[in-house]
Amino acid sequence: MKKSSAPKTILVVRNDKLGDFMLAWPSFAAIKSACPDSRVIALVPSYTRDMAELCPWIDEVLIDPGSDSGISGFWQLLKAIRAYRFDLMITLFSTTRIALTGLLAGIPSRWAPATKAAQFFYNYRLKQKRSKSEKPEYQYNVDLALASLSNYPLSQTTSLITAPYLNLDQALLQETRKNFYDQQQIATDKRLVFIHSGHGGSANNLSIEQYARLSGLINRDDLCFVLTAGPGELQATQELEALLKAASIDCRIYHSEQGLKAFTQHLALADLFIAGSTGTLHIAGALDRPTVGFYPNRRSATPLRWRTLNSEGRYLAVTPPDEVEQDMSQVDLTAAAARIQQFMQQLWS
Repeated sequence: MKKSSAPKTILVVRNDKLGDFMLAWPSFAAIKSACPDSRVIALVPSYTRDMAELCPWIDEVLIDPGSDSGISGFWQLLKAIRAYRFDLMITLFSTTRIALTGLLAGIPSRWAPATKAAQFFYNYRLKQKRSKSEKPEYQYNVDLALASLSNYPLSQTTSLITAPYLNLDQALLQETRKNFYDQQQIATDKRLVFIHSGHGGSANNLSIEQYARLSGLINRDDLCFVLTAGPGELQATQELEALLKAASIDCRIYHSEQGLKAFTQHLALADLFIAGSTGTLHIAGALDRPTVGFYPNRRSATPLRWRTLNSEGRYLAVTPPDEVEQDMSQVDLTAAAARIQQFMQQLWS
């Protein structure tokens, strides 16, 4: 039965890892496009707060203290959610703790994927079978978001927003670029190829030695390699730098110490971004910087399921052979380098 008005307040939950949160941006865009007058509040962990604050379709950010906060954290979160008097809850990533919170908060319409025991705390569920990896994760998120709005009158101008999802101020980017080239003493005619060799405990990635070899295979005189390092990744990145310098490859380290917003500003400088299937890859994809992602070959982690938010023709996925699935040491670097060289030619011709 159709409701007479759009929901006034909408809670959207994506409180897991950074990459997963970035792949929720199209769903936030779809919700705001369909219900422009609704107030959209995102429930996220503290470490993705900076990115949530950059999302133009999120009106307010609510921090989840997490399961480690115990019963006191649970009651604190429940009290905060109750205060908003939400009309609609859309849980893109469902756990029993969050499901129970929504139920006890009295949110009248609560949606989640029809999976796990947590689904029984919701009064609306959508069968998606995400583990089959039949479509991109961001599309599963959009499907759930739009299904949750099906009982409401939607804007007549509803349309799906396309890449780039993350747009930064151009004057700020020009200043960042100038400062970065000056401070790092990079020739202004060089293109920047970013490599993020860390993985933050998520998907498998290439080894430092593999990234060094790959860099040598795709190196050109007009390139400078920028080796990015997040928290706890500096030592490994310095090892990669040493290998590249030993091979006379022009490279610099960018160590992120000023938070995700500053890190994102620098990722926007990338002419090409290379990484495993990590949060940083998905930030670059949201910026629509050309990406090369190295993925394991298991069904739950396929390049299709976890593809970046890049527009068509601006992303490339590389996997090990089918028979080894998750063994990234078996990636054919020579073949990968040839594909990347062709990709660069297409991008920059």
